Amino acid sequence: MESKMMYHAGHLPSPVNLEISHHPLSMRRVVNVVIAMEHMKNSVAQSLLSPGFGDENLLSNLFENMIEEVVEPKFTRVGEHYCSVTDNQKRVLVQESLKLHAVILQGGSVRRQVQLNLSTYRPPVPSAEERPVALGIRDTDYYLSCHKEGTEPSLHLETVADKGVLQNITSGSEMTRFIFYKHDTGLNLSSLRSARFPEWYISTAEMDHQPIQMRAQATSYSTFSFQRQN
Repeated sequence: MESKMMYHAGHLPSPVNLEISHHPLSMRRVVNVVIAMEHMKNSVAQSLLSPGFGDENLLSNLFENMIEEVVEPKFTRVGEHYCSVTDNQKRVLVQESLKLHAVILQGGSVRRQVQLNLSTYRPPVPSAEERPVALGIRDTDYYLSCHKEGTEPSLHLETVADKGVLQNITSGSEMTRFIFYKHDTGLNLSSLRSARFPEWYISTAEMDHQPIQMRAQATSYSTFSFQRQN
């Protein structure tokens, strides 16, 4: 990569010219360069006024900002809505202690059905097939998370008192335990794959009144129907 910068000593560079050759830039890289330039302009503006601030200093500050933007891809929350969920056996979800169970409810028991607060995210790498989501229990602080307990990943209801921590989640961090990839497999049918353990899926059991869990492969019990609620 070849870079070329021109500025006049004693005042803020206007413009700062950056020429990058070798490979055509993707739109993602262009955005990163623009972001890095804005960060650099804000953070080192005063330093640029110093006669001792030379080419090497300017180049170093630029690439420090560029690297910071590029090496920390994030899941960014972009929306949320309420929904109810049923599995392939038309069973609904109810909360029992710190587990969600799939059951068939009768009559007045329908009020036991939980609704989910489904948060959608912009992924670090765009995908047309899957959408990252976080799944909370409506009107509570509980969120579904997937992390290892023993030798295998397992599904948990975890308290998140400060929902702001779920606004931006760094890819590869422990916080990705709250992220699942929602893949639409048919009309109103979707599977939920763990972002932290990509081979594992949220699934219900064959028997009624059993907790939902993680399975090492997708099956018919890993398919859910989501109905949007107000």
